[in-house]
Amino acid sequence: MSKTEILSVINQKGGVGKTTTAINLAAGLALKNKKVLVIDLDPQGNATTGLGLSNSENSDETIYAVLNGTKKVLDVIKKTQFENLDLISSNVDLSGLEVETAGDSRRAFILKEKIMAYLNDSSAKYEYIFIDCPPSLSLLTVMSLVTSHSLLVPLQTEFFALEGLTQLMKTIDRIKINLNPELKIKGILLTMFDKRNKLSSQVEKEARDYFSEKVYSTVIPRNVRLSEAPSHGVPVLIYDKSCPGSKSYFNFTDEFLSKHEHFVSAA
Repeated sequence: MSKTEILSVINQKGGVGKTTTAINLAAGLALKNKKVLVIDLDPQGNATTGLGLSNSENSDETIYAVLNGTKKVLDVIKKTQFENLDLISSNVDLSGLEVETAGDSRRAFILKEKIMAYLNDSSAKYEYIFIDCPPSLSLLTVMSLVTSHSLLVPLQTEFFALEGLTQLMKTIDRIKINLNPELKIKGILLTMFDKRNKLSSQVEKEARDYFSEKVYSTVIPRNVRLSEAPSHGVPVLIYDKSCPGSKSYFNFTDEFLSKHEHFVSAA
């Protein structure tokens, strides 16, 4: 089968719809019979709870156990309640990793080495691995950028959004030069769009002018159901299929796939 594509879902600002995007795109692809693995790389564990698993139990079967060397990737993959969608969960233990690995000069490569070992050794069946990054440009984010083929950047259509993106671009450029020359931005997804708000349209125009075809046509609106779904431990696509947020993520899944297929055929 074709190789697994590893994507980081990243934005160093919190509250921009990053985890919402990671779990709903993963769910949308799973509903289309794509095999998907989500790696929760945020100590807050929001992707874990958003997919119906616990981030509070003191489980040693988490991404932290892989990164500290006590478990292999294969040991910590958990089934979710959704077909085709698996998860490597996270919890607050992960926040200690930066200090614990301070003396390791190769620490930026730990995640990549573990995932590559898993993909090479097992009959790995995933078409996509999504890494939900923490909302900061920390060691965990660097690890994810080193591991990934490409990045998906949710960008909220609000003031200061593009300013934060400039900072992220600088980090990406540094990673490309020093650690992962293959890394590319797959696309930018505009989130929290409010059509009644002039600023939303202004940010959308600026983003499209500057990043042109990198910005997906689909825009994710502000939607109460999107914020409610995680508390029920299900993606909004399953929580309420017909709400505006769901419709947008279904459209985004289609657009993501058609862009991906176009990209593969062009490669």
